[in-house]
Amino acid sequence: MKIIETLKNVWKITELKDRIMLTLGLLLVYRFGAQVVLPGIDIDKLGGLQAGMDGGILGLLNAFTGGAFANASVFALGIMPYISASIVVQLMGIAIPYLQKLQKEGASGQKKITQITRWLTIGICLVQAPGYLASVPALSGSPSMSSLLVPGFSENIFYFSSVIILVTGCVFAMWLGEKITDKGIGNGISLLIMVGIIATLPQSFVQNMYSRLEGNGGFMIILIELVIWFLIILASVFLVMAVRKIAVQYARRTASGGYEKNVFGSRQFLPLKLNASGVMPIIFAQAIMFVPSLIGGSSFLKDTSTGQWMQTNFSDIFGFWYNLVFALLIIVFTYFYTAITVPTNKMADDLKRSGGFIPGIRPGSETSEYLDKIMSQITLPGSIFLALIAVFPAFIVNLVKVQQGWALFFGGTSLLIMVGVAIDTMQQINSYLLNKHYDGLMKTGKNRKSVTS
Repeated sequence: MKIIETLKNVWKITELKDRIMLTLGLLLVYRFGAQVVLPGIDIDKLGGLQAGMDGGILGLLNAFTGGAFANASVFALGIMPYISASIVVQLMGIAIPYLQKLQKEGASGQKKITQITRWLTIGICLVQAPGYLASVPALSGSPSMSSLLVPGFSENIFYFSSVIILVTGCVFAMWLGEKITDKGIGNGISLLIMVGIIATLPQSFVQNMYSRLEGNGGFMIILIELVIWFLIILASVFLVMAVRKIAVQYARRTASGGYEKNVFGSRQFLPLKLNASGVMPIIFAQAIMFVPSLIGGSSFLKDTSTGQWMQTNFSDIFGFWYNLVFALLIIVFTYFYTAITVPTNKMADDLKRSGGFIPGIRPGSETSEYLDKIMSQITLPGSIFLALIAVFPAFIVNLVKVQQGWALFFGGTSLLIMVGVAIDTMQQINSYLLNKHYDGLMKTGKNRKSVTS
């Protein structure tokens, strides 16, 4: 089989093999750390905390950390503070001239931006760590933190040491991600998130399967669910890979470096992605969706009918009102994030400098306006498609009665991250294989091993 032959070729390339082994080793370290409970906590008393993570917003947070959130692990904060810091720095780059200047300085500027992101990550961790520790007793159903600790362990010492450990755990996870990116294969931060999500997949599937086999649908319903899951994965792949190709013509260069008049060179294509914003609109929207339930539970609205309605409807991630607002926010944020990440003016200038032009469109401002118009046209269906995939878990829960933990893998951020990271990693492995004259993972045909390799 060709896939077996391709895998053999992967191991023939020493550099690629070393990078894959390093990546797997660092991911194993991260998963091991997710099982290490904070010093002082009695492991036998964490059952209530883990039971409170089934479904809902807390279940979503727990899925992103690979169960570390429910384990009260040293990696309980996961890598999400770093993601939050990256988003904040990226958005601040629009309004702060200093960050805009750094973005234009190339590698040296990017190094400084990375350093700023790291310090901001530590700041976010210092806020989130005490908040997480304060919520553990309530989430586990215990009257106080002291009831969760081993006998004789001081509560004050626990809080002080745990804040330091949680911040250090996040920084260490950030370091692991950066090392995977530099020395391994794929985007390290994204791989850490994907591994955390996949870690909860087998347990969620087994729990749902047992529920079906015990009289809640039987084996046939399990097969139907798997078919639906496969189809939504295909839809996610199409969303990630889909592009609109814009034909670009390049004038032929003369030997003196100029351009021949009325002589056309090669025709190429400028790919504009249907979903240029990736999963960022979903992450932004989910961050906003925490707000209504918090407002409803505030002292001003807590005892009113409006506050109770907001708490009830916006605490259920599979409810109608939650998903309606969630979908609308995704569409809005898709337009917003695409506008700030797809520089049509820069693309038009680059085309003009390289002697390229879009047939029938004048170089310069008209090209920029044309590209902006095309992006607006393809962003609408892309944002609607993204919103439908994001809210699909709600459909699968309410229509097919899938368990909530398993339903999270039928769409939303979890599925899109898994699909996007898997495709990105395969493309990097593919480039190594093609550079060494082997067939790639994403290419069919005979083995193209060269004599020199």
